[in-house]
Amino acid sequence: MTADDAHEESRGPVTIGERLAHAREAASLSLAEIAAQTRIPIRHLQHIEAGEWDALPAATYAVGFVRSYAEAVGLDGAELGRELRHQLGGSVRRAPAPEYYEPADPARVPPRALAIAAALIAILLVIGYALWRSSLGDGTTSTAEAPQAQLPVTPAPGTPQPAAPAPAALAGQPVTLTATGEVWLKITEGASGPSLFQGTLQPGQTFTVPATAQHPLLRTGRPQLLRASAGTRDLGMLDTSEHTVANVSLLAQDIATRASSAPPSATPAAAPSSPAPVPVAPGAEPLNAATAF
Repeated sequence: MTADDAHEESRGPVTIGERLAHAREAASLSLAEIAAQTRIPIRHLQHIEAGEWDALPAATYAVGFVRSYAEAVGLDGAELGRELRHQLGGSVRRAPAPEYYEPADPARVPPRALAIAAALIAILLVIGYALWRSSLGDGTTSTAEAPQAQLPVTPAPGTPQPAAPAPAALAGQPVTLTATGEVWLKITEGASGPSLFQGTLQPGQTFTVPATAQHPLLRTGRPQLLRASAGTRDLGMLDTSEHTVANVSLLAQDIATRASSAPPSATPAAAPSSPAPVPVAPGAEPLNAATAF
């Protein structure tokens, strides 16, 4: 046995980060190439190889990043993900130390009714003190008045409101989708054109629609987990509920038009009305249409 072999044995088991780094080097891949393939920032890849799990956003993100990294270098992503989840769970959850209590003497324990009465008296005293303090602050008499419910303040007519991004100003800008949860999606060029992307995005992962796409269309069953943006403009979530959608236009101007035509979330005494038409690419279906995969 050489000195190098003895040194390797003394190091103990190789960590998850070291295994990923060795596999990447064996495949002659750089961190930049892995980042471009998995859409994971290079700083996160560096933390993974160094085993600095506390520097990653959360345990869920760490497991998802490790799975994607492992599959990119030819390792078993599911197995490494389970190993990391077990490692992080063992380092966070610790068995509580046993506590020993001296048995209480039944003769010294107050009756249940007495304990409840004492708790109610204490609550009444706190409420009375709070009312007395409020009466001193506003200059009223000692008789406390019941608090009045405050009606929501509505803006006066003509008050300027923040303007939504103009759809025409977003024309031609590439759209980026960011997953807030695990979501499967498929993006095609037109209703029957070639596939631009098909797969599952983990929380935090993104996909940018190619700028050359003329009629990008989306199919997914969880549109409420996809946030769209165009350049520096946040276009919001694609939908608010989980249902199957197909042939939804991913052009920036169509998403902005759909967001601006959506009814307000809370309109007092509003009569029910049919939803506004959703702009989609030619031959596409509206966003709220439920279509089976």
